[in-house]
Amino acid sequence: MLITAIRQTAPGRLTVAFEDGTELKSTLSAVTDLRLYSGRELDEAELAALRLASARSLAREKALELLSRRSMSRQELKSKLLQKGEDEDTAEYCAAWLCDNGLLDDESYAAAVTRHYAAKGYGPGRIRGELSRRGIDRELWDGALDQMPDNSGKLDKFIAARLKDPTDRDQVRKVTAALYRRGHSWEDIRAALRRFDAEPEEY
Repeated sequence: MLITAIRQTAPGRLTVAFEDGTELKSTLSAVTDLRLYSGRELDEAELAALRLASARSLAREKALELLSRRSMSRQELKSKLLQKGEDEDTAEYCAAWLCDNGLLDDESYAAAVTRHYAAKGYGPGRIRGELSRRGIDRELWDGALDQMPDNSGKLDKFIAARLKDPTDRDQVRKVTAALYRRGHSWEDIRAALRRFDAEPEEY
């Protein structure tokens, strides 16, 4: 297939035109890596290599743009790329490329998620749920939770704002249930309530 023109359409973006009237969207990196120029004849293997390189290069740019907006896990990135029309192989390729280049790191991301939710006063149970929802492998959960700061101060602040009468069993039950929903363990809840002279019921 003869290349009849290579046109720049945007910074770093090119369109390769062929003698049969078809065009292929590509990138500067893909075109230069394959040493393409107007007038070059491509055989079937070279044309297939161009299509693959172009698709991957464009997908890498899309992946980098997604990561520039917010941090995410490998699985989240793949899901976003699939939603944007990339196929499974291309999405996996992009995720692997980003990991290899140190731009995507589930271990660091798991630690960041843990710190974020711990700072908001959530407990390990809620944080595990968030790590799972974000597609982070279970084998990384314990390491992230081990770095979780002591949240007894957050528990005390939460209880102080809601427990006006530590002898009111209904209030104690409501506070206990609320803390459970926030992912705190029974042991931590009980210890915190006792600091306020409240005796929680077994939950």
